[in-house]
Parts: sequence; C-alpha cells; structure tokens
Amino acid sequence: MSIIDLIQTGVIGAVKTLYGETITTDQITMNSTRKEFEGDFTVVVFPFTRLARKKPEAIGSEMGQYMVDNVAEIADFNVIKGFLNLVVDDSYWKNFLARTQKDDNFGKHPANGKKVMVEFSSPNTNKPLHLGHIRNILLGWSITQIMEAAGYETIKTQIVNDRGIAICRSMLAWQKFGAGETPESTGMKGDHFVGKYYVKFASAFDAEYQAWQNSPEATQVYEERKKGDQSLEAFFKAYKNDYFNEYSHLGKEAREMLRKWEAGDPEVRALWRKMNDWVLGGFEKTYEKLGVSFDKLYFESDTYLLGKEIIEEGLEKDILHKDGKRVWVDLENIGLGQKTILKSDGTSTYTSQDLGTAELRYQEFGAEKVVYVVGDEQISHFQGVFEILKRLGREYADGLYHLAYGMVDLPSGRMKSREGPVVDADDLIEEVIGEARESSQERGTTEDLSEEAQEEIIRKIGMAALKFFIIKVNPRKRMVFDPKESVDMQGQTGPYVQNAYVRIQAVLRKAGKFSDEKLKDYTKLESLEKDLVSQIYSFPDLILEAAEAYDPSVIANYCYNLAKTYHKFYHDHPILRAESKEAKIFRLVLSTNIGKVLKIGMELLGIEMPEKM
Repeated sequence: MSIIDLIQTGVIGAVKTLYGETITTDQITMNSTRKEFEGDFTVVVFPFTRLARKKPEAIGSEMGQYMVDNVAEIADFNVIKGFLNLVVDDSYWKNFLARTQKDDNFGKHPANGKKVMVEFSSPNTNKPLHLGHIRNILLGWSITQIMEAAGYETIKTQIVNDRGIAICRSMLAWQKFGAGETPESTGMKGDHFVGKYYVKFASAFDAEYQAWQNSPEATQVYEERKKGDQSLEAFFKAYKNDYFNEYSHLGKEAREMLRKWEAGDPEVRALWRKMNDWVLGGFEKTYEKLGVSFDKLYFESDTYLLGKEIIEEGLEKDILHKDGKRVWVDLENIGLGQKTILKSDGTSTYTSQDLGTAELRYQEFGAEKVVYVVGDEQISHFQGVFEILKRLGREYADGLYHLAYGMVDLPSGRMKSREGPVVDADDLIEEVIGEARESSQERGTTEDLSEEAQEEIIRKIGMAALKFFIIKVNPRKRMVFDPKESVDMQGQTGPYVQNAYVRIQAVLRKAGKFSDEKLKDYTKLESLEKDLVSQIYSFPDLILEAAEAYDPSVIANYCYNLAKTYHKFYHDHPILRAESKEAKIFRLVLSTNIGKVLKIGMELLGIEMPEKM
C-alpha cells in the first residue's frame, strides 16, 4: 500500500474513533509539506471542524497522536494552525528504496487497454522543417512516450500537406529554373533542394510584381480599387495576393499546374511525385537526427476529399447548411459564427478534410483519444471540427484534443537559413551541437576519449540542450529559444540534468560492486536524503499528471529539480567516504535509483544520457 493510501486510511480511522463520524477519501485534502515546515505530507483539518466541534489546532493534535499510535509508518507530527504535518518513518523510505532498486521500469504503469493517437509534425512538401516544426515534433514525440509510460497503446502519426498551390510554386520554379539539377547532382538534402525552388519562385514573383507596379495597368487598378486616400505603397502591399490571382503570369501558370494535378495529368503528377520524394527523403534525415519516427503517415493528396460523405450526412441531419455549392455550419454557440465547410466553387476546405480524416482514423485504429499537436493559430479551426463531430454524434468526438502550442522566437532576430528567412530544423540542430562542441572543448573533460566517442557525447549534449530547452516550457506558452543558454551546465538545461546522471555513473564506477543488505541498518536519514527519496517516490504519479495534461514540461521540470537536489546532496554529503558503511551503502543505493529515474524521465522526452561528458 502506498504511503498516501496508508495516511488516508489512518485519517478515516482517526475521524471514526475520535469523533464517531464516517468519511471517505474524497473528503481528505492532502499535499506535500511545504519546505519551511517539518514533515512529509500535510493533512488539512479545517473540513473536520464541523464533525469534531473543536478548533483546528485541537483536531490536528488529536489526529496526529492517533496517527503516530496507530499507523506504523508515521513517526511524528506537528500542527501549524489547521494543518497537520506528518513525518513518515525512515523505515518506510528505506523499504521503498530497496523495492525501487529492483524495478528497472520504475515509474511506468501497466497497460490500461486504451489507445491514443498523436498527430504531430505534419509539414508541407515545399520547404524544409523549421523551428516551429521542431517544437511541434518534440512535443508530439514526448507526449507519445509519456502516454505509453502511463499505460496507453500509442500511435504516432502525421498528415503530410503534399498538395495545393504552394506545392505547385516549387514545382513550377524547378521546371523554369532547375535545368534538370537534382539533390544528388547538387549534393543538397532533398527538402532544402526543393525549398530553394520555393524561394526562387517567391523571388521571381516579387520581381514580376515590382515590374507590374510601374505599368499603366497597375495605375488603373490602383485608381479603381484604392480605399479613400490610400497611398500607392500601401495599396500595392495589400494587393499582392489579388495580383497573384488576377494578373500574375507566374500565378496563372501555378494555378494551371494545380488544375492539371487535380485532373490527374500524368506529367504533372510524375513531377509532383518526384519532388515530393525528394522532400520526404530530406524529412526522414531530420527525423533521424531528432530521434523520432511515425507508425502511420497520411497524405493530404489522399485525404482532402474524405469529408464528402460526412458533409452529406450533416446536410441530411440539418447540422450543415447549403447555399449553392457552398456548405457552412452555424457555430454561434461556441462563438465562431458561420464556418465554411465547402467553398462556393465546391472545393474542399481543411475542415472537410479533417472531418473525413478523423473518421478514417477511428475506423482504422479505434483510438479513444486523438491529440492534434498544432500551433495555437488553429484553435478556432479545431474547435469547429470537434463541435461538428459532436453534433453528428460521433462516439470518438469527446476524445479529440487540440494541443495548441505557442510560437518559438529567437533572442536576436532570425538565424541564418539555407532557404530563406525561416529558421530550418537542420540549421538549428547544427547550431546547438556547435555550441555543445565549443562548451566541451572549453572544459576539456573528454580529451582522453577517441574523436568518434567525443563527437557522440557532443551530439547527445547538443540534442539534450535543444530538446530540454523547448520541452521545459509549458506547451501553451510562447517561448524564446537561446542556443547558447541551452547548453549552460549551470542553468535549467538538458546538459545540467545529464551532468547529474554522469556524476552518478562516475560514483558508481568508483564504488564497484556493492550489496544493499545493510540498507536497513542506516538509522537516520538526512534531510536531503529524505527529500531525494520523496522526489523519487512522486515520479509515477507525475507521469500520470503529465499524460492527463498532455504536458511534457511536467517531466522536464521534475528531472531538473531532481538533478538540482542531487547536485546539492553530492556537495553536502560524502558518498564513497561516508561517515559509516551503512551511510555509504544507503547513498550508493540512493544514487543508483536517482540515476535510473533521471534516465527514464529524460528518455520520455527523447533525450539520451551519456556515461561521460
């Protein structure tokens, strides 16, 4: 029985014995004792004043004494106003530590028979993965690992946006300017190669638009469509998209290419497949660097028409409405007004696509939960999709969840990128590994290792820096990523946590083999020792908390706090030269378990732990 269960049972017994009343666990408020007071767990006694007809301080004293007399695991107590602080006996913590020592999967929960699908990354095939994708990918991956540790069967998926006018822009640019070059002939990674042509299209279009602005036709358009005294400069800045659709030669060619794609033109489809394969191959290399993979890939080219049957059902049930070819839904009840499902020309929207994809996924996998890891700019979109599915009576609708994360900024403008102004993922990975290399060379702690071994450690440190710095922030908050700060060995960083683990491994190597038989003979736990055991004890519950909230930052900050406490313990208390053999054994067992928990916790975030650094 857990210490929480033991305390709750004791409180129920105390209320029955002392005051003749029956209560349930739901009526007991408990939390960890605040650092400034002595104790491990605190019971709030204010709710019992009505039952006992006594002041909170008197109730606390009576209940505390009952707990000491009747619950073997409670060694002492103190009362601060209406709060009963209970001190757990050291023997309980030592027995817990001995059990944990033998559990290689400590913290992970048994299978609960439920499935969860997590959709993340979901890039476009016209450019490389970028900084925003990195946060998306790291959140999605860590959520699947945490959900799995919480007992769920997990399915990792993405929907690749591989169709549309943006894709045709890259294709058209390659046709016009590529002269047959390929990723192989240029030595470029496939997604960067295609991204280069997306930028080339943008540059060519900008030049075309600039030239058009000096034409008589542009002057006439300005005179006919300007709003009030709108300046020429302001007008042309706002008119750019309209120009693409109405006057641009490049825009006309791109739209014609899209029309041919939708009509199944064999030449356009062949070019589309070739360039998509280049990009997807590049994505895979980036995913490999990040240590992520997917169980199922969906492609927008396959799913964009899937919502048609659901739309017909919605029209029949009068949930959706039709004006000509346009189909819309009234979402006033959730503050979204009218939302278009099919456009006036009968073409699909992302809403119609997502309705169909949700149905398809449930038919294929039957997942009770589906988590969409998508930026917070899409909040209203997913509110609409989920509301429509609820109105249609879909049994899976209540299990759909949009994890809306904030944008990632950089501290000093944008980093240099290969394909334009957006920071791509590969640049960022190179940047943090470079920072890790520079930091490692300054310390000179791995000079005795081979160059290959040093580079592997540097890679692990760099990737830990990148992943931890992003994951430690609550997903819903906008954040600033600082590559240099992310590798700081003294900050709230991945390398700081790794350093605690490496320190533990160094201690255990020096200690050699040891037996935990004398663990029970260690008589009095130091305050920091008890704090560390208590932190280990909380790990399984924190996994459930992180899974429930879809928030990997819970685990990241737990690992940091555990590492921080261990660094202080290591500084304040000798281990190999402890004051007694019993103290040495206890501290070695404690260190072993902390190392294990740090490794498991960081693995849930997709972070590898080096043995040296």
